[in-house]
Amino acid sequence: MFHLAVKAAISGILVAVASTLAKRYPGFGALIASLPLVSVLGMMWLWNDRPDAENMAAHVGATFWFVLPSLPMFLLIPVLLRHGIGFWPALIAGCGLTIALYLAMTWAGPRFGLQL
Repeated sequence: MFHLAVKAAISGILVAVASTLAKRYPGFGALIASLPLVSVLGMMWLWNDRPDAENMAAHVGATFWFVLPSLPMFLLIPVLLRHGIGFWPALIAGCGLTIALYLAMTWAGPRFGLQL
């Protein structure tokens, strides 16, 4: 349980740092938020718990394919905001789009030989 609490604390601190920096320096906060810190931390935690190269390779490969359907959200939200849509509806629309694209990826990926 302590191990889980440490992982959660470290991950939470990184998110808090990115959002705090973004208040004053939006571009720098975005840079930090765009870094694959969660993915890298996840790989480190997974390797620590299960040092298996084949499992890690499958995890990292699947992560790549799941990053792709999340990217359009970062295009949709600013477009909606600039067209007068409120933050919360824009965020919900962006998240809805991402969920739909994740579902499409989990359906289409295996049909193209991707192991997700």
